[in-house]
Amino acid sequence: MQRLSAGILVVAALCGSAIAAESPGQEFKPGAFKLQRGPQNELMVLGTAHLSQLPKSFDPASLSVLMERLAGWQPKAIAIEALSGTQCAYLRNYRERYDDTIKSYCWDPAPAATATGLDVPAATAQVDRTLATWPSAPAAAQRRKLASLFLAAGEPASAMVQWLRLPDDEQHAGDGLNDKLVELLNGLRQKRNETYLIAAPLAARSGLERLYAMDDHTSDSNVDDEKAYGAAIMKAWDNPASAARKRQDEALRGALTTPAGVLAMYRAYNAAGAAEQVFHSDFGAALEEPSPKHYGRGYVAYWETRNLRMASNIREAMSYLPGSRTLVIVGASHKGYLEAYLNQMHDVRVISTDAILRAE
Repeated sequence: MQRLSAGILVVAALCGSAIAAESPGQEFKPGAFKLQRGPQNELMVLGTAHLSQLPKSFDPASLSVLMERLAGWQPKAIAIEALSGTQCAYLRNYRERYDDTIKSYCWDPAPAATATGLDVPAATAQVDRTLATWPSAPAAAQRRKLASLFLAAGEPASAMVQWLRLPDDEQHAGDGLNDKLVELLNGLRQKRNETYLIAAPLAARSGLERLYAMDDHTSDSNVDDEKAYGAAIMKAWDNPASAARKRQDEALRGALTTPAGVLAMYRAYNAAGAAEQVFHSDFGAALEEPSPKHYGRGYVAYWETRNLRMASNIREAMSYLPGSRTLVIVGASHKGYLEAYLNQMHDVRVISTDAILRAE
């Protein structure tokens, strides 16, 4: 069988060479070849400010119209800028390289491991088995159990979806959740970031069972001289495009106490020219910075690699529900890259956010 397979590969390679020889100069563009039969996968990327960094004057209640619009689009899957429990488990095996990344981006599943007796791989496997036979109308005890499994799997955002889908009087310890885990869930519910103010409530409201953590930090690495690296990147960022972005942000963030102000911020961050502005102020400037060790080029390599891996995680999540709608909620600087990369996929149709973010 192995010899036959090898022979087929050789023939295919020779045929491919012949085709290439007959068509010199033709560039293959995967995005030009889209699914022709059946509904395509639709993808909407919502670029967002990181809500934890907004001024104290920001009122989460002003997200109400945005939430109505997003719910009206009826996503069947929601992906978030967070590291999966399985990636964090991987990173913990390489602390010399990833220690700072773990401290910054990985949720500690130890309390859930104590409560459930499951490590991340075992809990992840049990989550998969549970969802494979998940009933259309699960009991409250089943939701509490699944929430405990998500926590043990290092997926607190998905645990929050289950918590929010419980009636208030069923949000208590039991079925794998001890008092410590209930305290953790209630604490996460108060966090002022886009995962817990937008994604988890939207998933619960939309009847979804989980969120997909699609961020990736495996391209993080230590640099030989952090001081010199930081100085080179900061110098590159000191440019007119960055100054213009700062002025725009200051104007937008001053009006976040109303739904109209929130929509205005999201329109600006998701506008057609926003990705190019991000490039000129940040990655394009870093790419050309003249340090002897080319720190800027290393930074751009990290950024492109991270976005490519994020895109692959999103594409994998989309494969579970062919022909459905997937919403990605991600820091605005990622939006242009993710849309460009995912638009190359044969079974992905990128949908504009314009209708969702229209002025009232």
